[in-house]
Order: sequence, then structure tokens, then C-alpha cells
Amino acid sequence: MEKSNSKKKIAVFISGKGSNLKNLYEFSKKKVSKFTVALVISNKKNVSGISFSKLKKINSICIEKNLEQFEAKAYLILKKKKIDIICLAGFMKILSKDFIKKVGIPILNIHPSLLPKYKGLNTHARALKRKEKFGGCSVHFVTPKLDSGKIILQKKVKILKRDNENSLSKKVLKAEHKAYSLALNTIC
Repeated sequence: MEKSNSKKKIAVFISGKGSNLKNLYEFSKKKVSKFTVALVISNKKNVSGISFSKLKKINSICIEKNLEQFEAKAYLILKKKKIDIICLAGFMKILSKDFIKKVGIPILNIHPSLLPKYKGLNTHARALKRKEKFGGCSVHFVTPKLDSGKIILQKKVKILKRDNENSLSKKVLKAEHKAYSLALNTIC
């Protein structure tokens, strides 16, 4: 029992299928893990990430509200559950500067590009259009400036001539699944 108490309590924010959530959860069950997935918060109901968290008996909640209401409710839950770190995993809202400051704990995000290149959306299309040789993902701290926080870890994937948005997206997602758990474990 004492061992699990020494692990950092993680809240994962999602908006969809939760593939990074699943990988964080699986990693959290390994002996080397320094964290446990204690809470899942989604801004959308009926997504497979919430189904997964309920199946694994992870405390989970949906908050389908505007950003201000979402943040107010999420803040109270995070404090009540004594969460140590928030991980954004396919969470499709941009958190406010006030929330980031008020919550007072590290917030991590996984972004599907090698930051500082291709902040924001449509990263794969932009990388292909610019004929980049590599794509990849970056795990970084969240700051009020979009996709600009200190980078914790990056994983590269080679972009082949035959790659399209779909094939590149799949390769990068595989890299994300490895990178997120390693980066999180590093900061724990």
C-alpha cells in the first residue's frame, strides 16, 4: 500500500478515443512507473477514452460546459483528489492562462510535431507540404503561450516519400505512446 502512495497522482484530460490515456495507464502498472492514473476528465461524453477509464475503474468525469465552467469544475475536482500532475492527451481545448496559473501543478501536453515547428493544428499536412525529412512528437510543459512550454522529450519519425497525412499520423501516434510515459516518468 505504501508504494502506491509514493507515486504521483495524474489526471488525464481527454476529448476522444484516449489512446495516449491507455498507454499512460498501461505504463503506470509497470514496476518502473513513478505515477498512477488517478483521474480522467473529458470535455465530451460518450468517447471511448471515458469507456476505457470506467472499464479500468479509474475515477472519471465528463464536463460538457464552456471553457470557464469546465475549468472551474475541473479545478475543484483536481484539488479534492490531490492531483500532482495534469496530462493533456488529445484534449481539444486550450486552457486559459488563469487556469494554468491557478491550478499550480505541472501540466504536460503531447504535441504531434517536433516543436517549435508546427504549433497548433494540421501538423502532419504542414510537415508534408514543406517536404520535411522527419516528423515526430514533443512532450512539453503547458504555458499560456500555445505549444511553447519547455520541451521534456521528443521522438522523431522518418517521413517517407510515400507517406500521406494518415500514414504519418499513425507513425507519430506510435512514437507518442512511447514518449509520453517516458517523459512523465522523468519529471515524477
